[in-house]
Amino acid sequence: MTLELSIVISVLSVSFALYSGISNLKRNDKKDTAEETAQLTTVIVKLENIGDGVSEIKSDMKNVKGEVQELRERLVAVEQSAKSAHHRLDGLAGGVDA
Repeated sequence: MTLELSIVISVLSVSFALYSGISNLKRNDKKDTAEETAQLTTVIVKLENIGDGVSEIKSDMKNVKGEVQELRERLVAVEQSAKSAHHRLDGLAGGVDA
């Protein structure tokens, strides 16, 4: 009878150990999955922020290109005006010398 009792206690101990081990593995797996999900979420949010920043930079570059084009047009107009003024001054200078 003592032999049967020790076998029963051994079987119960092994069963409890297996149950504890399996439940710990499941809990650790859930914890790892939750941590990985949190990390992936953080990475996704950061990538979205980077994407938004790139979009803003593209928009700013378009604005800068437009402003540069406007400045080129104004520069051409100023150069033409200066050229015309020089011709007029040269004409006046030629009339004064004579």
